[in-house]
Amino acid sequence: MSGETTRINLLDLDEPGLREFFASIGEKPFRAQQILRWVYHHQVSDFEQMTDLGLALRQKLSLLAEIRPPEVVSEKISSDGTVKWLMGLPGGNAVETVFIPEPGRGTLCVSSQVGCALNCSFCSTGAQGFNRNLTTGEIIGQVWQAAKALGHERNGERAITNVVMMGMGEPLLNFDAVAPALSLMRDDLGFGLAARRVTVSTAGLVPGIRQLRETVDVALAVSLHAPVDDLREELVPLNRKYPIAELMQACQDYVDGKHKRSITFEYTLMDGINDSPEHARQLVKLLRRVPSKLNLIPFNPFPGTAYRCSTPERIDRFQDIVRKGGLIATVRKTRGQDIDAACGQLAGKFQDRTRRSERIRLRQVEETH
Repeated sequence: MSGETTRINLLDLDEPGLREFFASIGEKPFRAQQILRWVYHHQVSDFEQMTDLGLALRQKLSLLAEIRPPEVVSEKISSDGTVKWLMGLPGGNAVETVFIPEPGRGTLCVSSQVGCALNCSFCSTGAQGFNRNLTTGEIIGQVWQAAKALGHERNGERAITNVVMMGMGEPLLNFDAVAPALSLMRDDLGFGLAARRVTVSTAGLVPGIRQLRETVDVALAVSLHAPVDDLREELVPLNRKYPIAELMQACQDYVDGKHKRSITFEYTLMDGINDSPEHARQLVKLLRRVPSKLNLIPFNPFPGTAYRCSTPERIDRFQDIVRKGGLIATVRKTRGQDIDAACGQLAGKFQDRTRRSERIRLRQVEETH
């Protein structure tokens, strides 16, 4: 086996991992701090440019290690300024990463898996099937590549102010790789983001929510999409394993003891499916005891879906009911739709090991004949 294939990717290691790595090669653990600054503060990936490391150490690192982020295969820029990158991975796979600029903030939407194993019925990513989990380096490498492409700072202010794990995949099904990446986002020697500026979105994986609370301090978003179990099981199959009552208890536990912390609940509005006044009233009853904010998301269509976006009138009525019920509710503005970068539209390119995408295509053919 060649040295090229055995070099360790230092993007896979958070600060404790780097300290352990340097100790294992006979170097002082403080070298981890130097590497972190070069990699995440200056976006340097070439050891030769790390001038405060001695020549002998730089040569040793070039033999034993590398800094290998995903490759940027393509970049698309929306008319509204949203940027979508296709990030290439080994084996011909690719995931999508999206940057959403807004006044005073810039949000990066990061993927955690190649595809998604959960098969939520209204999500384009889920319809594509699943291939594998991303490594820590492939997750934090998306942030690294975006920061490099955007310029770490713009006009003296940081380009990326927020990171949301809302791209392809269910982050909590890839916990062992996601947790170190979150630590690097939070670490002052990494990207230095505050806890409320790093958000993990989950479809409701209750054990993962509990594990996340004990591991790293970040914000939590829950893809709810229905206020009652029977409807949510149709939209989010994971609900059959972790029903709403169990999910709500995990959410309550997550914020307990955290000052001014709340859960963000995501609710995609689909015409005639989950957008009635009764659904809104049920949602008020469900969420009013949990410190929360509600994101109402107009459904973004994709080829082959039977769902339609709720009308503006139904969206306004739904929002009015939940607000009058005491919830903080905003309608998320659709961004990047012209480049398929909107919520639920990310697809990437990969081989579907589940054969789910093949079954969907066959069903579509049958329905047209």
